[in-house]
Amino acid sequence: MNNQEFVIDPSDFQTLQDTTVKLKQEIAKVIVGQEDMVELMLVAILSNGHVLLEGVPGIAKTLTAKVMAKLISSGFSRIQFTPDLMPSDITGTSVFNSKSASFDFNPGPIFSNIILIDEINRAPAKTQSALFEVMEERQVTVDGKTYPMQMPFLVFATQNPLEHEGTYRLPEAQLDRFIFKINVKYPTLEEEFQIILNTHERKEHSETEQIAPLLSAAQIIDFQKKIKYVHVEEPLMKYIARIINNTRNHPSLYLGASPRASINTLAAAKAMAAINGRSFVIPEDIKAVLYPILNHRIYLTPEKELEGENENQIIADVIASVEIPR
Repeated sequence: MNNQEFVIDPSDFQTLQDTTVKLKQEIAKVIVGQEDMVELMLVAILSNGHVLLEGVPGIAKTLTAKVMAKLISSGFSRIQFTPDLMPSDITGTSVFNSKSASFDFNPGPIFSNIILIDEINRAPAKTQSALFEVMEERQVTVDGKTYPMQMPFLVFATQNPLEHEGTYRLPEAQLDRFIFKINVKYPTLEEEFQIILNTHERKEHSETEQIAPLLSAAQIIDFQKKIKYVHVEEPLMKYIARIINNTRNHPSLYLGASPRASINTLAAAKAMAAINGRSFVIPEDIKAVLYPILNHRIYLTPEKELEGENENQIIADVIASVEIPR
């Protein structure tokens, strides 16, 4: 489809904003608080990006991903990562068919639209490698044959902090394939009271029982296409490039962000503008997505880690070092 065939009407972005508001209202029926996490997950979906949710057990990471999947009328698959999980348990295997005297491919659970990977950092590097190709190229190669994924294809993964027993550090190349790493916080006192109250009033009903699909797979694909046409001024593109480039020269970092971070920032800023009903990006859209885009792509020097600095402090420093275009 070329640019002439795909026409954008300004009212399309108002429709997208209205749809986003409805999605947030439905999610709020189940998820108390966590507004920033919900908004970023919606931005990731519209940007065609994968999301990594990190936080201690019991703060609704998995539940949020399940609710998001239920709101989209498409295929859903859940994979529980464990230390003994093999790559073929994810991608599928070729099985010999004695009738045809040939091997038939049996697709694994990765062949769906919305994939929830629970506790992704409980599987070792060999298993993690099964996700490299499918997350980046939306395809799986088994026994020399390539099988494309059906669109949309989105991975929501949860992980516990590395301090927890029985977890592995994700390879840098895999982390880079997630558009966002969202750090999920504890609820406030008021939010926790509301969680308890909701649980009490729900009685025997399940948490997601009242959630109905609001979007089809075709609508998601249509929104993803429209967002590519959100207007971005050249000074804003240079602003993104300077910020990402400055992470590679910061004295507190031994590894900065790759060009994929720049591309993801552009895509996420467009989606952030669109869900706010705008057909153009403003600096605030860029700043709103930089922390979850960069916090898993930069690495502190050992000295700065010992001094107690964290990634968010460095990101704030990098953002402050670049003049905002007006």
